[in-house]
Amino acid sequence: MSQRGVWQLQKLIVSYCNWGGSSRGIRAFMESELPSFKEANPQLEVVTELNRGQHPYLKGLYKNKNERVVSVMNMTAEDVQLCANRLRNSLGRKVVKLKTRHVTKHPSVQGTWTTDMQI
Repeated sequence: MSQRGVWQLQKLIVSYCNWGGSSRGIRAFMESELPSFKEANPQLEVVTELNRGQHPYLKGLYKNKNERVVSVMNMTAEDVQLCANRLRNSLGRKVVKLKTRHVTKHPSVQGTWTTDMQI
């Protein structure tokens, strides 16, 4: 995703095994859909690396020095395409768990409002 017109994903690393069965989908993705993915995203550096005997994954390196790793073990080529698009469209921020269900600067003294009213 772009933030102020600048794409946040700098580099996408595609790691696969040329022999393993869990890499079958990512090898099909590299043959069929990776060239068109590179052409559609000229701002993105796409690197493939061969890791023999390891499960495949996609690693995204972002401008804010964060990285995200997504396992694509036993996925089809279409699922790998979806994972690559999801990495490209994300901002690369860390996931922050909210402490409450609602966020406000002025919390209610009376409590959280609910729809069921019991009198």
